[in-house]
Formats: sequence, structure tokens, C-alpha cells
Amino acid sequence: MKILLVAINASYSHTNLAVRSIKYFIEEHYSAPDFSIDFKEFTINQPVGDILRGISETKADAVLFSTYIWNAEVVCKIIPDIKKILPNSKIGAGGPEFGYWPEGYLNKNPDLDFIIVGEGEVTSLELIKNNLNPKIPGIYYREDEKIFFGGIREPLCDLSELPFAYPDLSDPDNRLYYYESNRGCPFSCSYCMSSLDRKVRFMPLERVYSDLQRFLDANVRIVKFVDRTFNLNEERYLKIWEYILAHHNGKTMFHFEIEAEYLTPKALELLQKVPAHVMQFEIGVQSSNAETLKAISRSPNVAALAEIVRHIPRTIHQHLDLIAGLPYEDLHTFGKSFDFVMDLRPDALQLGFLKVLHGTKMEEYAKENGWKWMENPAYETFSTPYMSYEDMNYLKDVETAVDAYYNSGHFGRTMKYILGKVSPWTFFCNVVDEGRKEGAFENLHREQFWFEFLAKLIANTSLFDGKVAYELLRYDFVSQGKKGNFPDWYTHYYTKEEHRRLLMENGGITNSRLDYANSEYEEFLLDPASNDFELFADGMRRPVLIRYSRHS
Repeated sequence: MKILLVAINASYSHTNLAVRSIKYFIEEHYSAPDFSIDFKEFTINQPVGDILRGISETKADAVLFSTYIWNAEVVCKIIPDIKKILPNSKIGAGGPEFGYWPEGYLNKNPDLDFIIVGEGEVTSLELIKNNLNPKIPGIYYREDEKIFFGGIREPLCDLSELPFAYPDLSDPDNRLYYYESNRGCPFSCSYCMSSLDRKVRFMPLERVYSDLQRFLDANVRIVKFVDRTFNLNEERYLKIWEYILAHHNGKTMFHFEIEAEYLTPKALELLQKVPAHVMQFEIGVQSSNAETLKAISRSPNVAALAEIVRHIPRTIHQHLDLIAGLPYEDLHTFGKSFDFVMDLRPDALQLGFLKVLHGTKMEEYAKENGWKWMENPAYETFSTPYMSYEDMNYLKDVETAVDAYYNSGHFGRTMKYILGKVSPWTFFCNVVDEGRKEGAFENLHREQFWFEFLAKLIANTSLFDGKVAYELLRYDFVSQGKKGNFPDWYTHYYTKEEHRRLLMENGGITNSRLDYANSEYEEFLLDPASNDFELFADGMRRPVLIRYSRHS
């Protein structure tokens, strides 16, 4: 018997934790003559023909897909073709997409034989022991044109039974490695599928230490904890953070999803010791509207959340989330939520859009209260009783502008000044309103476009001092790397003699060609590194030497 587990990832850099965990779990608990289990990873950007060829070459007796919102369309597209190429193979699926709507996907895909619901390790093992007969707990299956369910299977209680999912940590610089130290979630956010599994189970600490050390020893670039809420048990999560701090290799970044309002004073004290480039936090704010938060079963105490976030040191990269399309939130109240989050100055703001997922409380609520959303993945909301389709599209453009001007990090000094003078919501609405006149949101644009567009906006604004903003924009632009030439909007003040003088004053010239190539000379009407953002009183420009890394 030959089993193939298939992952179709969003990009090459991603790794699929599920197929690895199932493969190594089964290999530890089952062996038989002529039995083998393996996995293959593809991406949604690969030609379907390449994916089919990769699967067919295995001649597997069963092909099992790991499904998510982002790959469901591709999986549905290739299932009928696999049945043509491997007519005697059983085709199954599992994961958070097919697994939460099994009857729907079995009806939509007549070539799909069964769907595993819930955790896949134990059910997949039992399926193999049962000679691929799906009539067991944890599986929906098809028989005589009808769909049956084998019954509920309890989740795995002892997570120490799970093997380490990455025995071969290849390509540590270019892959994102997912890791889980607990399963389940005690919270009941109405829009989230994790709220359906309330039984929280923890990996033993000694095992977590061992796994983390393997990542550290391999010098992987980033490890993302997929624990739905990492900071559930203070004693436990602090010990994990203490281990990371004590054993860090100076390279690996650890990513955690946390509920900031549950960080204790003791946790905040420990976080002050975290150096840069060791941890990053993803914090779901979702909304600052108390009525909205109550409707989705989240804590309405946003003031306490904000106070805690402000105490998280800036050495920890902070990624804060908002969700558009929630109950009781129109454009006006969403703007207040937007300003609330931006006032916390996150390193990145993710503006997401409500996905009405099968099986969640939000699905029932949305059906009863007039939401409209996509019939197929990604199930994004089109409109609500509070926001029209046009409103949601407006927020899509706000998202584009935020990514370009804030999340990219390319406009750091300019944004720090502008967002200190005007509300972020007002500024980004202004970007959208003016940008729509120029078709800025109709196509993808390169960084160069956004610099030029902002220069035009600055020249015609009354929201802040345009002269200050223009000087800072010039600095942000020239700081991005050596320019072959300068665009029309940019006024370049340069003399080679002054460039040479500043090089000599700042370390001297060791290699004339490289020193000039890796630096720039420019003059400004203010000190671009200062936070007072004041023009020089005499109105005269001052020289600045900007150095680049060899890789800029």
C-alpha cells in the first residue's frame, strides 16, 4: 500500500505542517511489508499539469489532500483529473477547509471518496489499518451515491505522541517553518473556526525545548507558532520565552499569535529583555467598537489592550489586525478603529476582510442578518447591513494604500511626520480619494509610482506642511538604495566634491569606486534623522551622507 499526502501551499517559502505530522506519526505507529507513506508539496502558482504529473508519478493507492481556503479551488480542479490518471486510487481530503464542510465538498466533487474531519494523525492511521476502508470514526464517506459519517473521534490528548515534523531542516534561509506547542482554543470568537475546538492540549515543555533547539541548531530564519493563542498559561509560555532568550542563535525569528490583554506584568517585564530580531507578535485587535466586539464574543476592554500593547518593547515586531465587515461597524466606526490601532504605531497593520466560514457562529449570524459574501473560498464579505459593497471596495483601496505607504517600510520618515499631524484614517482616505482620480488602484504599481503619487499629494495638501513632508519624502526615496537616475518629482542637490568631503569626514575613502557606489550625497532643509521635523531657521540646506549596504 502506497499513500501520498499532498500539500498545495500559497508559496514556495511555506511548509505544510499537517502532511509532515501525519506522515511521521504513521511511520512511528505502523509498518507492514510493501507499505509506504510520503508527501509532496506544490504551490497554487504552479501549472495544474505539473501538479498532476507529480502526483501521478507516485502511483499511490490513496491520495490525501491538505486543504485550506487558499488551495481549495485548485484541489477541486484537479481531483477529477487524478481519478482519470489514477482510476484505482482512493482520493481523500482533510484540513480546515474540506473538514468543516464535508458534505458540501463531497456533493460538489463526485470523484472525492472521503473527507477526514478534525485532527488527521489518528484517523489517517486507523484508515490505513482498515485497508483504506473509510467506515471509521472521523470520516465522511460516499457509498451508493449517499454520504455517511463514521462518528466523532476524540482529538489526540497527549501531544507528546506527535513526532517532530521537520527531521530534515533543509533550506533554512528560504522556508517558513510552522510549529505548534498546543492545540485548541478556549475563546469563542464567532468568526473563527478555532472556536469550534475548545479542548486545549499542550505539548510537554521538555519536548518543546527539544524541538526549538533543533530549529536553533539548524539556524532557520523564521519559526511561526500556529498555536491559536500562545499566551494561555503564564507559567508555561514564560518558560518557553525564557528558553528562547537563553539559547538564541542570533538569527532565528519566532512568531507568536497572542491575546495582548492577557499578558501579565510578569510577562511584560520579561519582554523588556528581548533583543531585536528574536520575536514578532501578531495581535488581533479586530475592532475598537464595544458593540462590535460584544457581538463577536471578544473582550470590549480595548483601553486595557492598548495600554498593554504600549508596554511591549519596540524590539519586538508588532503586527496588529483589523477586520472589516463585522457587525455594527460602518465606515465611520471603522475609521475610529483604524485610528485606534494606528495610534499604537504597529510595525504593520493588516486590514483583513471578514470571511464567513462554514461551521462558525458567524455563518449562522450572517445568514440571519443580511450579510452577503462569496459562495466559494475565500468567503469574503461583499456587504453587511452597515457597509455596502462600495464601502468594502473603498476599504480594499485603503488596504492597498496602507501596504504601500505604511507596511512596506519605504516611507518611514515621511509617514512618521504625516501621521503625527493628521489622523491616519483622514490621510489614507485622502490617498484613496485622490488616487482613484488617477486610477491608482486599478493595477498593481511599483514602489516608484507610490513615491511620485505622494509627491503630487504633498504638493497640493493643506493637511500638513508640504515642504517638510517633501524633504522627508526625498530622504526616504534616496535611502532605499543607489539611484541610476532621479525621477522628475525629485530635486537632487549634488556635487562630487561635497560627496568626497563627507566621505573623508566619515571614515575616509578606502576604495573610491565602491565608496561612491555605496553612498549618496544629498542636501536637505531639515535634519531628516531628527524627530522634531523642523525646517532649519536660516532656510539653508545642510549636507547629509547616506550609506548603503553592499546589497542595496
